[in-house]
Amino acid sequence: MKAKEIRQMSDAEMDKRMKELKSELFNLRFQLATGQLDNPMRIKGVKKDIARIMTITKERAMSVQKEA
Repeated sequence: MKAKEIRQMSDAEMDKRMKELKSELFNLRFQLATGQLDNPMRIKGVKKDIARIMTITKERAMSVQKEA
């Protein structure tokens, strides 16, 4: 998921996607622990997507504070 795609999302969509990604990360970590994970690089990708969403959320919050 690209940052450009995330910026086009509404806040509610970003929250929903964040919950999905955190759930997926939990499942991937569980699969890793049990030795069932096929692609360990997926964990890295999910973590980066979470970080992107958190960054854009913070950017939006900062811009609202500057306007007020």
